This record gives sequence, structure tokens and C-alpha cells, in this order.
Amino acid sequence: MIDVLDKPGGQCSELYPAKPIYDIPALPEVSGQELTDRLLEQAKPFNPQFSFGQMLTSLERIEDGRWRAVSNTGRTFLTKVVVIAAGGGSFQSKRPPIKGLDGFEGTSVFYSIRDQAVFSNKRVLIVGGGDSALDWTLALASNVSHLTLMHRREVFRGAPNTVSSVKKLVEDGFIDFKLGQMIDVAGNAGQITHVIAKGPAGLFNISCDVLLPFFGLTIKLGPVGDWGLELDGDRVKVDVSTFQTNFPGVYAIGDINTYPGKLKLILSGFHEAALMAHDAYSVVYPNERLIFQYTTSSTSIHKKLGRV
Repeated sequence: MIDVLDKPGGQCSELYPAKPIYDIPALPEVSGQELTDRLLEQAKPFNPQFSFGQMLTSLERIEDGRWRAVSNTGRTFLTKVVVIAAGGGSFQSKRPPIKGLDGFEGTSVFYSIRDQAVFSNKRVLIVGGGDSALDWTLALASNVSHLTLMHRREVFRGAPNTVSSVKKLVEDGFIDFKLGQMIDVAGNAGQITHVIAKGPAGLFNISCDVLLPFFGLTIKLGPVGDWGLELDGDRVKVDVSTFQTNFPGVYAIGDINTYPGKLKLILSGFHEAALMAHDAYSVVYPNERLIFQYTTSSTSIHKKLGRV
């Protein structure tokens, strides 16, 4: 598995690791990170190989029928099958247009949260009015020394229940809400000290140790769009019976693909992966017959899983 991120999990661990997910079969509630951890545990017996911090920039078919994929680091992968499971594409956070903000990024300004425990003794300022801003307000409110939420309007774009919960925290005095727009930041050596904002009554300062601007994401298809795959807008078209693209041996599953009746659900991704894997077997092992087996009764699968 090759991923431009520095760890597995994709959107689940990068965008909403603490956010509860309610539509995974047999798991009434599970966080994005817990789902990732469980999937990794399930895959462990098969010894998957991971290459993080890399993005495939080119894909070409070579004379022996295999595919040559090259990453942005210059590493080359030769394979019979390529599975594109790139989610919505390459996610890039929308950064506030503030000069000098990049000097604080990664030390006291963050666009995503991987370990909320690092903010436990910090004064945190969250800026934004969408789902990410509101979800993290709820998640961090009881785990930081002080939390302030700022938005340019009193109307939020999040889910109604989430908005109600955030407003209750403000009403009860657990967090502060400021109406305004961020126009500048101040600090030293990468550590932010306060944000300068503009509100209805003029300029004001908000002291903080951590700034979390959640202004949404820009989604780009990335290099995948340059490989010659048949596209429908910014999605890869697939054969719904196999999830193969217009290139033999190249498949696309999950949010990156499109077909009639497509549903963008994690559940759908599991279904697509199962059908893809069965078809990919014939590409990897063209002279072998695939014997369909159930995990409950197959002794060979039990051995692979370490259950025997």
C-alpha cells in the first residue's frame, strides 16, 4: 500500500479520527481511528507492506504485461495489479490568507488533529463554522485549559445536533464564542501568542497557544488524472462487475470511482474491494482456478489467520 500520508487510515484517521461513525455493520458506534486500528489488526496475518510519505506520479504498462508505477521519491514498483483507493482524491486544507502564518504551521497552527492529548494544557482557538470546527470543539472542550470558537457569523453550517451541543457549551460557560474574522497572528519562534480579529465592534485580540483554522478542504484528483484513465469529471469510471478501469489490471474502489447507482459509503467500499479482489486473482494467477471459500469453514484460511 502506497500513501502520501505518514500513516494508514486515509480520511478516517486524518480528517475525523475522533468523530463517531454509526453505519458500520455490527459496530453501533466506532471512531475513525478505531475503525482504522481494527482493519489493520484484521489485515496483519497477511503481512501487508506499507510505503508512506509517497505519491505515485506515473503509471505505465511494460512489455511483460506488468505495470510500472513510480513515486515522487523516485521509487519504482512493478506489479500485475494496481488498485486505486484514493478516496475523494488529494485533500489539501484551505489556509487562511494571512502573511507569515506558515511560520507557525506544525508547531502551534494545525489544519488537522492526530493526537488531541498534545493540547491538554493549551489555550486553543478554533476558527470556522462547519462540521470539522464544531466536531473538534466538542471533542476538545473538556480536554484543554481553555477553548474559544470564532466564526464570522452566528449561523453555523454543521449538523443541527452538533450546533445545538456547541451552543449549549457556550451558554453554560464551558467555552467562549467570538463573532469575527481573523486578520493577523502574532508570536515568536513558531509559537503563536494571540490572534488579531475584526468583529462588529472593531479589532480585538484572542490569546491562544494553539490555532486550529478549519476552513474546509480543497480536493484535487492529483496525478491519477494524468494516467489516461477514463474519467467522469474527477472520478474514475469502472466496470461495476469487476471494478476494473479501462486499463486491464488497474482497478478503482471507494470514493475515487464512479458508476451508475454509486453510493459514497465505507460499506460500499468493502463490497467493491471484495469483487475487485476476486477479479484481480485471475490477473495475478492467470492459470489457476479460484476456489471460493467461506472464512467460517475454510481450514486454509484459518491457518492464514492463525486460528489453527
